[in-house]
Amino acid sequence: MSDKVQVSIRNLYKIFGTNPQEALRYVLGGMSKADLLKQHGHVLGLKDINVDIKEGEITVIMGLSGSGKSTLIRHLNRLIEPTSGEVFVDGDNVLDYGEDKLRELRRQVMSMVFQKFALLPHRTVAENAGTTLGVRGVAKMDYLKEADKWLDRVGLRGFGNHYPHQLSGGMQQRVGIARALTSNSPIMLMDEAFSALDPLIRTDMQDLLLELQKELHKTIVFITHDLDEALKLADHLVILKDGFVVQQGEPQHILLHPNDPYIEDFVSDINRARVLRVRSIMAPLTKGLVPTDTHGEINIDDTLESMIAKSGGDTSYTYLVTRDGNPVGTLDMSSLVLALVPRVASEEGARQY
Repeated sequence: MSDKVQVSIRNLYKIFGTNPQEALRYVLGGMSKADLLKQHGHVLGLKDINVDIKEGEITVIMGLSGSGKSTLIRHLNRLIEPTSGEVFVDGDNVLDYGEDKLRELRRQVMSMVFQKFALLPHRTVAENAGTTLGVRGVAKMDYLKEADKWLDRVGLRGFGNHYPHQLSGGMQQRVGIARALTSNSPIMLMDEAFSALDPLIRTDMQDLLLELQKELHKTIVFITHDLDEALKLADHLVILKDGFVVQQGEPQHILLHPNDPYIEDFVSDINRARVLRVRSIMAPLTKGLVPTDTHGEINIDDTLESMIAKSGGDTSYTYLVTRDGNPVGTLDMSSLVLALVPRVASEEGARQY
């Protein structure tokens, strides 16, 4: 991962209706989404979206149905045109692109994995995986060779000559991922890519994506309505409601510091022990002083669930936290217990004492 911003969304608005520019004036004047629909018959899809997507990271955009997440991702490759705003990719505003540059963006720079797989039924699995290269004019023999390489990587070795109807849903989605990887595009857009899968298959696909990402370091924009999935995958999490960003940031920080009652409700039922990691609640070492009276060493990315198991639930224990074998902090198990309580309940409890 790097600090380079590969995609930057600035002041993005989308209004659906017959006269969106006129409706935009009302929105900029403070009119709500509900009033815009009731009084003017227009739907506010996105409102003043500002998001930076860093190179080599997984940015997850999540929200409930109607929050605007799928609308937003379709602005990145201009499948949807905005009412107002800018979308920069590698410093260029894609809204300034003509047909040729836009075609190049979709073929060379951004690949897309859909919820419904979008495989061509009359083509083999390998031909589907190599579709983008075929469209670019790559010879069939060459793109099939490249497709087979990525089919192997996603666990579909030997299935290249099969047809989509011969595969399960999970296998078909693996073909979709192989197709995106075969295109060798630096940016992958994944719109509810795992939502149609059974829970166990969905977990397998999440693990596969994370495994591939460790090696490939793609810039991935992942859309989901599932908070568990978002917290598992995201380096940067953006939460939408009614077309605007309620909160964005590092997922662990959002879970520990929700800035809105909507977010607090969202995260209230999460298994915090399974999601939160040591790095989020540890105390950094003071002036590099390494304590000697700890109960052992733990990794900075260990889950709190694993820490509870390690300590046997003893809240008197303190552990030395390490990163790549080097001491970086300490974890007091009493701090861990507090972190397991949602913020609002924790604050109310503190006031009672």
